[in-house]
Amino acid sequence: MQAEFLPQCHAVSLPLSMSNSIYGNRVPLLRIEVGDHHGSLLFDACRRLLCKLACAVMSAVSPARLHGALALLVLVLALISLSIGAESIELSAAVRNVFVQPDAVDAIILRELRLPRMLIGIIAGATLGVCGAAMQGLLRNPLASPGLVGSASGAALGAVSVLYFGIATQYPQMVPLAGMAGSLIATAIVYLLSGKDANVTTLILAGVAVNAMATAAMSLLLNFAPSPFAMRELVLWTLGDISDRSLLDVKLMLPCTLLGWLLLAGCGRQLDALTLGERTAQSMGVRPGVLRWRIFLAVSLAVGAAVATTGMIGFIGLVVPHLIRPLVGHQPRKLLLASALGGASLLLAADIGVRLIPTQSILKVGVLTSLVGAPFFLYLILQSRRHAFR
Repeated sequence: MQAEFLPQCHAVSLPLSMSNSIYGNRVPLLRIEVGDHHGSLLFDACRRLLCKLACAVMSAVSPARLHGALALLVLVLALISLSIGAESIELSAAVRNVFVQPDAVDAIILRELRLPRMLIGIIAGATLGVCGAAMQGLLRNPLASPGLVGSASGAALGAVSVLYFGIATQYPQMVPLAGMAGSLIATAIVYLLSGKDANVTTLILAGVAVNAMATAAMSLLLNFAPSPFAMRELVLWTLGDISDRSLLDVKLMLPCTLLGWLLLAGCGRQLDALTLGERTAQSMGVRPGVLRWRIFLAVSLAVGAAVATTGMIGFIGLVVPHLIRPLVGHQPRKLLLASALGGASLLLAADIGVRLIPTQSILKVGVLTSLVGAPFFLYLILQSRRHAFR
């Protein structure tokens, strides 16, 4: 089937031309092509779900239906993620053995390997998606990403430092803890550099400066790595991966992640008002300075926890909000939850892809997302240039 869908844009009850002036001059045209092919039962179910999602989009469904379709897609991808791997197991039997015979091989594989990997994929993907949508809504720029405030690079520096000094050998859980601490320290430095009442430009410059310092520090640690094996370990961690994680890692990342999500939960309407401009938003009761720091703190907590657990996984926070924005009428409030579900879907799909792509060595999920995201980023730049000359 092949179809085209042109969503109607009505962000904050603005006319179409005014709403589109925030993110571009024209509403993007979404073209969906679904091929008819045969596969396994799970993959065929996923294909049918994608067809239903496309039909839902084409019929201009409400946000609730879009959220439901995306949630169903996450569920299907999660089941696929639990079902595939180096060892073939029957999912229903493995689930039963987790409760009946917990020492069975399939139960151990499911509980200790695949379940944490799937949960971290959902949590980290949702975090990157919703934080990307929040940053783009706050800065009113579709090229903004969650790592703009320095939290991601700070988390990476904290984790790499623990690996470099060998602390992770005796205390493996110090890697995510140090990453979260690094994220919060980076945010504190941004706050000290920019000040309490800083504008958006000053905050961005402070975040860029912190990113540069953290990247330079990581390069220094790599340069003085005591052995090639230590350097390889450091580099592989920074590539981004969600394999070889445990349920303890999930428990460690949850507190900061949930706190970040809660801070973002009440920002939707204020972001909608901000699309009218800061002065108009202030007249509607929005305090832009407080909103900026609330979102920056939320992004630092949630993204820091995700990066500290998975490493650097790029472009999800950039690509997902941009793809979903036309489907929710370019309204930041409706984009937050949809981007979270879309980010979880994309990271789960990428993790399934690295397990299916035949390679001599293990392909990192962060590498795959970058291979997909980098061309899309170039496309955004070309689109921006095109609009600038019109």
